Amino acid sequence: QVRLVESGGGLVQAGASLSLSCGASGLSFRSVAMGWFRQAPGKERELVAAISGSGTGIIYSDSVKGRFTISRDNGKSTVDLQMNSLKPEDTAVYACAAKLGSTYYTPRVPNQYYYWGQGTQVTVSS
Repeated sequence: QVRLVESGGGLVQAGASLSLSCGASGLSFRSVAMGWFRQAPGKERELVAAISGSGTGIIYSDSVKGRFTISRDNGKSTVDLQMNSLKPEDTAVYACAAKLGSTYYTPRVPNQYYYWGQGTQVTVSS
């Protein structure tokens, strides 16, 4: 059974940092592209960052580029999202997702990801 579990969310002030982590089990992690997505109330789910299975392909949303960093540890089957200089508009539920058979390709579209975690709440106060 595939499981993705996020951790690290919380309530912080604008300008602060948070680090999210997603642990994966039940899949061949090194061949799986991993993405971080977020959804704020009343808004569509959007890509935050994604990384290919090998780690060689990385993409970011323009809104977080330069502030957030995605990384993975294939030995631990984890993917992290370091979030710096957080803004109130970053407030959302953040979820990690997996796309199988994607060692080098990094999907951008949410419906390309097969498995999803439950999400973790990130709230940034002004």
